[in-house]
Amino acid sequence: MAGGPPASVHARALVQGVRRLVAHEWAGNPLHRALLAHPKPEGLAAAPKDPRPADAEAGARILAGRFAFAGSVLETGVGGDPWDRPSPSRRFAATLHRFEWMRDLVAAGEAGEREGLRLTLEWRRLFGRWNAFSWSPEVLERRVFNLACAARPICARASDAEVAQISLDLARQARHLLSGIDGPVRAAERAAVAALAGTVLGGAAGQKLIDKALARLTRALAATVAPDGGHASRSPRAALELLFDLQALDEALVQRGIAAPEEMTRALDRLAGAVRFFTLADGALPELNGGEAGGPAYVAAARASEDRTARPPTSRNGYERLDGKRLHVFADAAAPPPGAWSVTACAQPMALEVLAGCQRMIVASGWSPEAAGPEALRLADAASTATLGDQPCGEPLRGVLAKALGPRLVGAPEAVEARRHEAESALWLELAHHGWVKRFHLRHERRLFLDLALDELRGEDRFTPVGEAKDGRRFIPYAIRFHIHPDVRVSLARDGKSVLLRPADDEAGWRLRSDAPDAAIETSVYFHDGQPRRSQQVVLRGQARIDGGARIRWKLAAAEAWPPAH
Repeated sequence: MAGGPPASVHARALVQGVRRLVAHEWAGNPLHRALLAHPKPEGLAAAPKDPRPADAEAGARILAGRFAFAGSVLETGVGGDPWDRPSPSRRFAATLHRFEWMRDLVAAGEAGEREGLRLTLEWRRLFGRWNAFSWSPEVLERRVFNLACAARPICARASDAEVAQISLDLARQARHLLSGIDGPVRAAERAAVAALAGTVLGGAAGQKLIDKALARLTRALAATVAPDGGHASRSPRAALELLFDLQALDEALVQRGIAAPEEMTRALDRLAGAVRFFTLADGALPELNGGEAGGPAYVAAARASEDRTARPPTSRNGYERLDGKRLHVFADAAAPPPGAWSVTACAQPMALEVLAGCQRMIVASGWSPEAAGPEALRLADAASTATLGDQPCGEPLRGVLAKALGPRLVGAPEAVEARRHEAESALWLELAHHGWVKRFHLRHERRLFLDLALDELRGEDRFTPVGEAKDGRRFIPYAIRFHIHPDVRVSLARDGKSVLLRPADDEAGWRLRSDAPDAAIETSVYFHDGQPRRSQQVVLRGQARIDGGARIRWKLAAAEAWPPAH
C-alpha cells in the first residue's frame, strides 16, 4: 500500500501485541488453571441440538478411521488416534481440534456416540491443558459449541467418572473462552457459545456461566447485529452462523426454563430476516466479504420455521438485490466494515454477482478465512468489479502488523454512494466510491439497470475526474472483471467485443457485450467449501484519461438459440 499503514495502526499493533503476550502468560499460569476448575459442575443438564444439518455418511467414514476434511485426509484405521500424529495441514488440524466432525459422528448412531466419547477422552489426555493452538479463541469457540451439543449423547454410555471429566473440561474451556473476549469482533459468538455450555452443565457452575455469558451476550449483540439484521462484518455467512448458534442457545434456554434476553430475541428475528434476504435463487448465499455460499440444504436448515412464500427484502446490510424473471443481481453497495471488523472482509467495492435462474454465472472468488487461498483474493481484482492502474483499492495488513491486529483492511473506501430506483418495468442502482481519487484523481461510478420486460442487465462503469492530477500522467489503465462460475462455459466471439456464457443447464446461454476497447478471457479461481476450482474471467480493458475519464457500457442478455427453432 502506498506509504504504508498509518502510525496509528502501528501503535494499536504494539498495544495489542503486549496484551496478547500477557494473556498467553496468564493462560498457562497454574493459578488461572485452578480458577477455571471451580466451581465444579454437578453432572449434565440441557441437551442442546445444533440446527446445522449432519452427514451420517461422513460420520461412518470417521468410524472407519478416515478423517477427510479441509481438503486433506488422515487415515488412522478403526479405533485409531488422530491426536498423536501430525495433521496433514494447519487447516485440517484446526477443523480436527474444533470438533467440527462431532455432529456427523453422533449422527451415525450408537457406534458414533461411543466413538465420540473415546475421541473426546483421548483429546483431553493430550490437550486438556492450555496450549496456544488448540486453546486459541478461533479453535476453542467451535470446540466448546460442538462439545456442548454432543455432551449428552456421548456421555450416555460413559461412566460417572468420565461424565465428571467431560463436564469439568467443558466448564474450563467455556470459562476460558468467555474470559478471553477482548473486543467486539466475535464477542457475540463466543458469549453465545459460553452460555450454551452453561445450559449443559448442572448446578451452580452452569448457572453462573449462563448468567455471566448472557450479560456479555446482550452487550455484544448490540454491536454485532444491525437493526436490519446484518452482521457487523458484512459477511452473509457470518450472519447465518450466528443465527445457527443463537437458535441452539434459544432451545437450550427453553430446556432450562430460562427466558432469553430481549436483545437476543430481537437478534434472532433480525438475523432471520437478513438470511432470508441473503438467500439467492439457488438456495445458497452470496460469496462476498469473506463468506462462502454454503449448500442450499445447509442454508435452509436455518429457515426451517420460516414462511418461504414471502418475497425477500430488496436491501440489507449495505447490499442490494435486483430480481428479474430469470436474471438475479446481487450488488455490494457499501464500504467494507471499519477497523477490526474488517479482518475477514474484502476490498472489492461495488462487486456484483449474477444468477441466471438457479445457476450462478457471474461470481466473486469465494475467498473465506477457511479457504486454502492467499489474502490477495481479498483484493478488487478477485471480484466482479473494476480496478485502476492494476492497483488494489485497499488491502489487508501483512507481517507483524497482521499478527498483532489480524489481517484487517487498510486504505479501503470509507463510503459508497448508493441510490436505488424502481419502476414498473425496471430496477436500477447508481453506485460510486472515491477509493481511487487519492491515487489517480478518478472516481468510479457504476450503474446497473435490470430491464424486467426484456430480462437483461445493462451496466455502465465510469471513471470521472476529481480534482487535478499532478504526477504528469495522462492515462490510467482500467480493467472491469466478470469472474465466471466454473460450471459456466465461456467463449469469445469473433468480433472480440462479446462473450458467450453457457451455464450447464442452458444451451443457448447469455451474451455479454461491451464497447470496451479490448475484451479477453483469462484464468481465475473459485473457492467452494474452502477448496479451489479453476475458472475463467472476462476482462474488459482500456485507458482512462486523467482529465477526461472513461465510460464503458456493457449488457448481459439471453443469447438466441442456434440454429433457430423452426
